[in-house]
Amino acid sequence: QVQLVESGGGLVQPGGSLRLSCVASGIAFRLYAMAWYRQAPGKQRELVAIISRSGSTNYADAVKGRFTISRDNAENAVYLQMNGLKPEDTAAYYCNAALSMAYWGQGTQVTVSS
Repeated sequence: QVQLVESGGGLVQPGGSLRLSCVASGIAFRLYAMAWYRQAPGKQRELVAIISRSGSTNYADAVKGRFTISRDNAENAVYLQMNGLKPEDTAAYYCNAALSMAYWGQGTQVTVSS
């Protein structure tokens, strides 16, 4: 059974930081590209950042320079370090694992507000 479990969301003031974690089980983690998506109320789910199995990364323009995605294959984990948070970053953040199939976590809420 494949499981992706996210954690680390919460309420933070503008300019603050959060670190999201996603731990995977039931998959050969090192073979998968891993990504973070987000979905704000009334909006479509969008890609935030992706890291390939070789470690190369790509980011949405809206988060470049502020967010960093990383992975630890020994821990079956992917992380999203979010700095300089803005109110427009408020969304549910989802972990995604993709190979021949794609798997999703249940999401973790990030709220940026003063």
